[in-house]
Amino acid sequence: MGVQAHQEWSDSWLPKLRADMRAAKAEVALIVSRALPKGMELFDLMDGVWVAEPKCAIPVALSLRQGLIDVAAARQSQQGQLTKIELVYAYLTGPTFRHRVAAMVEKFSDMRDDLDREHKTMTRLWAKREAQIHGVLEATVGMYGDLQGIAGKALPEIAALELPLLDSSEMPHREQESPEDQSDNRRVRYM
Repeated sequence: MGVQAHQEWSDSWLPKLRADMRAAKAEVALIVSRALPKGMELFDLMDGVWVAEPKCAIPVALSLRQGLIDVAAARQSQQGQLTKIELVYAYLTGPTFRHRVAAMVEKFSDMRDDLDREHKTMTRLWAKREAQIHGVLEATVGMYGDLQGIAGKALPEIAALELPLLDSSEMPHREQESPEDQSDNRRVRYM
């Protein structure tokens, strides 16, 4: 049982108490607080945790205690009569299994949320870097074109800045060109 003296309810209390519940192998958990979740009056079960205001703490705790005593008595009467299949069934339908699965689901959800945040961040960073690289390449090609306009043929060719022309087999069909029009040079400089 956790006693909270806060002025406002915090949803973070529930996962913390459920984790403590699993660690203690407890079957029930109760938060007593003057600050209750919106819409709750006096006491209620919220996400597997009992929540009550102080004036209801003792009656709720006594009711929960009696329920635990009754469950323990029923289990005690069945001990020694259970086969392995019944033990597995009892484990699967009991609080320990439920707590373990709930803990796994909570951790997987946290991991999924972290992964989604990382994916969005990396996508944003990759887009930024791609734009930066594109800008640097355009500036470099523009500078090379400027220098080529100044220096002319004296400027050595840079193969990475040349574009290949389509071969005649890849070109759309058109009238036959004269051999003078066809050139062995199938590359055009990128300016």
